[in-house]
Amino acid sequence: MNFSQLLTAVRQRPQEVVIPAEWAQGRACFGGLMAALVYEAMHAKVSPERPVRSLAITFVGPAEPGVPISFEVEMLREGRAVSSLLGRAVQNGQTVTLIQGSFGAGRTSVIDVPALPAREMKSLEDSSPELPYIPGATPEYIRYLSMRWGIGAMPFSNKPLRSMGGWVRLKDAVEEPVTEAHLLALVDAWPPALLPHLSKPAAGSTLTWTIEFVQPVASLSTLDWCQYCADIEHARDGYGHTAAAMWDARGELLAISRQTVTVFA
Repeated sequence: MNFSQLLTAVRQRPQEVVIPAEWAQGRACFGGLMAALVYEAMHAKVSPERPVRSLAITFVGPAEPGVPISFEVEMLREGRAVSSLLGRAVQNGQTVTLIQGSFGAGRTSVIDVPALPAREMKSLEDSSPELPYIPGATPEYIRYLSMRWGIGAMPFSNKPLRSMGGWVRLKDAVEEPVTEAHLLALVDAWPPALLPHLSKPAAGSTLTWTIEFVQPVASLSTLDWCQYCADIEHARDGYGHTAAAMWDARGELLAISRQTVTVFA
């Protein structure tokens, strides 16, 4: 099943979605996909006039591929402009992914501050060759994503740089407008920015993740490339704290992201 088919599945039967093994990330389902599916279930409960503004995501435990997952949504409060929701993915009676989301209608305001410019990075043409899917070496979900490094180094290259990123889009995707669900997958596609500091492979995963979306979402399709860059702000004791952003190819800001990651090395 491709990304679009999984989004359709959670919309049609949220109580029983099975994620195939080709979307795995180690022993768990790809975190960006899990976040996208929980968000999609939440989005279905909110008026279209209230786009998502921010999500706070906790990966409570690994979601196992091939085992049914239930996506549940609770409306915490629906105010005059903002709806607060809680979404969860439940597998075998246990919560595996938890999201608190804020969806809000626009308001008239005298404040209008443009976004900071996109990070300078190698152009798509000058960036690294596309990361290949290598069975047993790269995560399984990489087969569904096209990624090219434009900033920093590859994981496990023993290069202690603070920044990492480049160009990303869905691979072999159905052409359709990009939504926040797609952005969740594209932002989380990148490995933790700490991994280039290591000289040999080691496990790493996201513990908590907050992401904020610029509304309205820029007009682009799933065939378009996006730019991403993450900066390490602090790392110690097996935990790292990174700040990141995603832009379209023109440099228009799409999302702002923060993650706490764990690295077992």
